[in-house]
Amino acid sequence: MSRGKTLLVDDDPDLLRLMSIRMKAAGFDVSAVESAEKALAQLQVVRPDVVITDLRMDGMDGLQLFRTIHDINPTIPVIILTAHGTIPEAVEATKKGVFSFLSKPFDGKELIEQVDKALQMSGGPKEQPLTEDNAEWRSGIITRSPMVEDLLQQARMIAQQDISVFIHGPSGSGKELIANAIHKASPRRDKPFVAINCSAIPEALLESELFGHRKGSFTGAIKDHKGLFLSASGGTLFLDEIGDMPLALQAKLLRVLQESSVRPIGGNEDIAVDVRVISATHKDLDKAMAEGLFREDLYYRLNVVSLELPALSKRREDIPLLAQHFLKNIALKTKKELSAFSDEAMELLVGAPWPGNIRQLLNVVEQVAVLTTTPIIPESLVQKALKNPSQKILSYAEAKSRFERQYLCQLLQITSGKVSQAARLAKRNRTEFYRLLSRHNIEPAFFKSGESSEPGSSEG
Repeated sequence: MSRGKTLLVDDDPDLLRLMSIRMKAAGFDVSAVESAEKALAQLQVVRPDVVITDLRMDGMDGLQLFRTIHDINPTIPVIILTAHGTIPEAVEATKKGVFSFLSKPFDGKELIEQVDKALQMSGGPKEQPLTEDNAEWRSGIITRSPMVEDLLQQARMIAQQDISVFIHGPSGSGKELIANAIHKASPRRDKPFVAINCSAIPEALLESELFGHRKGSFTGAIKDHKGLFLSASGGTLFLDEIGDMPLALQAKLLRVLQESSVRPIGGNEDIAVDVRVISATHKDLDKAMAEGLFREDLYYRLNVVSLELPALSKRREDIPLLAQHFLKNIALKTKKELSAFSDEAMELLVGAPWPGNIRQLLNVVEQVAVLTTTPIIPESLVQKALKNPSQKILSYAEAKSRFERQYLCQLLQITSGKVSQAARLAKRNRTEFYRLLSRHNIEPAFFKSGESSEPGSSEG
């Protein structure tokens, strides 16, 4: 069994080969590249558990590579090797988040020890054999998206710490699935996972649902109700669409989080609660706080760590997987012969805008599954179910041409049609710039405002 994936980066081919031999002998899967630029190109393909890089390299150096990797995925530990290392440089690097800093010639045993420590700190190898311990926790999440895999790696690390988690993402993107995965990966996994949508319950009932009530405390309270905080005792409470919670109730929720106790409506005593809170919303809470619609103190209580769940349109590689998964489940449930989508139908699904995200995709699959008379779902049914026109995925040439056209027009708008000035901004000579304009049939005169020709030029 592999101890993990390592990406080695060094512009010295002999040292790169030596490191590869040592890491492979220690049981690691190894990918080796000779520059930081190649390392970044390999990052999403290799998906390393640890990156080991030289500090001094032509082009991008090791610290620049670390900063870029950290921006892409802050959970990947980076170990830097250098023959030029100094104490201040090492201290500065570790302050910025570099896992460790080793001087050349490095000790092979020490390097392996540092890699093992890095793996331990980051939650272990991302891809392990499918066992109940490391696969069941995320079994409800269907993905091949690097963005979602990175998020799941962060979620698994967060799960081990008993802290509040905030999930931001558009409606229908699977926030509850991520919350449930965190619960399953946590020490609280054997206790209840309780979810509530704060926007789906009237304000008058939400307090009772969360904190409970005593019999006779209000009209209709015919018996005691313990509420969801107590129902989730020892486990996890997921507060979906927390951004829709009324301000008055936000203050009461803050008190519960601060005191770790609830007082049911009509009750005289506080009851201790032991609950991990995961909250989520599709709203911009920074804007809501600025407008006085969400309490800042509550936000920081809920948002100890945060996860950003991408929209389905940002993870299109997951659409075929999800669509086929939904179709298979519907076929099992309805006992209807449903095999797959036609190639044309799948192209429509992959290119659609999906404002409703995964929830909308499920709805579309359910519609076509009901209406189809053949095992293979045809393009016509998908087109009808989508209602909105599909967004065509452009070829590389089309995308490049569209970007060029928009870029050139933007420059001419900025310069009011002055070609020499636009060419300087683009860092191209005037002849080449005119050639680009001709290729896209762009007339500079269309962008001129009044008498705006350049002095001493014939650009008119």
